[in-house]
Amino acid sequence: MKDKINALFQPMKIGTMEVKNRIAMAPMGSHSKNPDGSFNQQGVDFYVARAKGGVGLIVTTGIACQNKLDSMRATLATAGDAYIEASKKLTEEVHKYGAKIIIQIANGGGRNRKDGFFLDDDPISSSENPNVWHPEIMHRALTTEEVQFLIQSYADGAYAVKQAGFDGVEVHALHEGYLMDQFSMECTNRRTDQYGGSLENRLGYATETVKAIKEKCGKDFPVLIRYSVKSYMKGFGTDKGALLGEEFKEFGRDLEESAKIAKILQDAGYDALDADNGTYESWYFAHPPVYMPKACNLADAQYIKQFVDIPVICAGKMDDPEISAEAVASGSIDAISVGRALLADPEWVNKVQTDNLADIRPCIGCHAGCLERFFDGKYTSCAINPQVGMEREYEIKPADVKKNIMVIGGGISGMEAARVSALRGHKVDLYERTNSLGGVFIPASSMSFKEEDKRLIQWYVKQLKDTGVTVHMNTEVNENIIKASKPDSIFVATGSAARKLNVDGASSEKVITAVEALLETKPIGDKVVVIGGGLTGVEIGYSLTKDNGKQVEILEMLPEILQIQGLNSANKMMLQNLIATHNIGVHTGTKVTAITSKGVQFEENGNIVELEADTIITSIGYISDKSLYEAIKDCGADVHLIGDASKVSNLMGAIWDAYEIAMAI
Repeated sequence: MKDKINALFQPMKIGTMEVKNRIAMAPMGSHSKNPDGSFNQQGVDFYVARAKGGVGLIVTTGIACQNKLDSMRATLATAGDAYIEASKKLTEEVHKYGAKIIIQIANGGGRNRKDGFFLDDDPISSSENPNVWHPEIMHRALTTEEVQFLIQSYADGAYAVKQAGFDGVEVHALHEGYLMDQFSMECTNRRTDQYGGSLENRLGYATETVKAIKEKCGKDFPVLIRYSVKSYMKGFGTDKGALLGEEFKEFGRDLEESAKIAKILQDAGYDALDADNGTYESWYFAHPPVYMPKACNLADAQYIKQFVDIPVICAGKMDDPEISAEAVASGSIDAISVGRALLADPEWVNKVQTDNLADIRPCIGCHAGCLERFFDGKYTSCAINPQVGMEREYEIKPADVKKNIMVIGGGISGMEAARVSALRGHKVDLYERTNSLGGVFIPASSMSFKEEDKRLIQWYVKQLKDTGVTVHMNTEVNENIIKASKPDSIFVATGSAARKLNVDGASSEKVITAVEALLETKPIGDKVVVIGGGLTGVEIGYSLTKDNGKQVEILEMLPEILQIQGLNSANKMMLQNLIATHNIGVHTGTKVTAITSKGVQFEENGNIVELEADTIITSIGYISDKSLYEAIKDCGADVHLIGDASKVSNLMGAIWDAYEIAMAI
């Protein structure tokens, strides 16, 4: 494998900037900023950890250039000496590890703006356009003078960035349907001034921006642009995104136009294209969920590479080293951009280079700790790596007093508690009553699109071995074992049990649980009804239709399916589109009244309806199993209830809970 990935570790040039390898860190991550927009110590620690981890080029999260017109909270418009001095702490630290660092500079979201601090009082766009999330809100068209003000703000912002020691800037962008992108697309640009009409005019905002930056900062100052090759839009609205491989009429930018745009951007002076796909209508291309294949944007990035001489960097689940290295080696792209994989494991690059792939903690594409936290107004972190954004505060350090630790339960929460405790120097014994580690995550990872979930279980098993945790399989813990072991602290990670359906006929052989369905311990017929439209139920329905050709109907008591806190819009939008594409029936606002010989009887809109079903799968939630905790909580040891046993949550809740308690012991 090591020889195959050598292409990723060759130097490259972007304009005058030499980068030590072909791996860039995507513009996501720490939003730990001072009031002036410079990164505080937490932000510095975050990026330095990735530089130390081997990344060649860091592209930081975006900052607005202007102090009005769709600007974000901190801007470069007022950046002075304090901003420059604070930023130098970051750039100087990153440079110590041989990495280059550029900052993404922005003018705003336009019609992409979301609720709360993302949707301002003066909604603007290229023309009068509907808001993505709230189509009843219309965004007004910017005036010609306002566009020129924004262009100049890019130049002024880039100059402040240069003074702060950054190696270049990335313009945000003709990407994801953001403000500048709204000018570029005919569907969102109906202007009659110099920034509307022909393709060249619609690109005037972008081309004049790079020229203004070069004039202000010098022609040798590298300027990249974030660029979505193809829009994958069928119209306006969050239900109008197209899927990979779907036949549809492109409403936004197609490949033919994209080839022309790439050449125009190169000729205007941009030094590289940082490429992916999509708009907020098809948000899952720019932020690929678990349902997207690896390298989902690669073919389109390779297509535009044919038309330019400047480097093309490809983003979008490019964390398979073999796929990425092959693409770079062939010359069909020049570099890869890796985002969430570097949150899950900041040492990703170093581990790839040393062929230490089994030690890479894999990103599972959930978006719960990164994108969803950001849109919830919190600092960006990671569901499976709580250290993200808190590298200094959450650094794992040796415990002052070494203890004997007992962990009861080998699910993810229990394994995380054991791993962290062992790394802190404690003697750890983990007890699992079955013959497999992973708990409920074993069935959860069984679907064809959950390969990274399977890898996460394998990663945990390896970490337990490498950290010296003693694992006792097929062992039911009782008071005698506890007395014999004499633990100082006990983690009870006994998980949860599935809720049972409580209606007439629920004991029918047709009725099986979600776990039984996922593990295939009971047969599943051709006609399936899934009771429960949460994430697990909907994923089961999609999996059975996609991989097994089943006819599936989903019943949900709430007005909508997928009403789950922490579920990111990109994941939800894609799953909803997949449901529609695979003709999965969805019935909301329902109440199941009985299981019959025919199938399922339920109330919908005041009417009693019956669906035929060979198999009925219940996915109606879980109840914490606290029984062992209640039995041993007064045993004399320091006893902690963690994970689903404490509170039924998602994977992020299970891992963070275990991590934080293990850090405190």
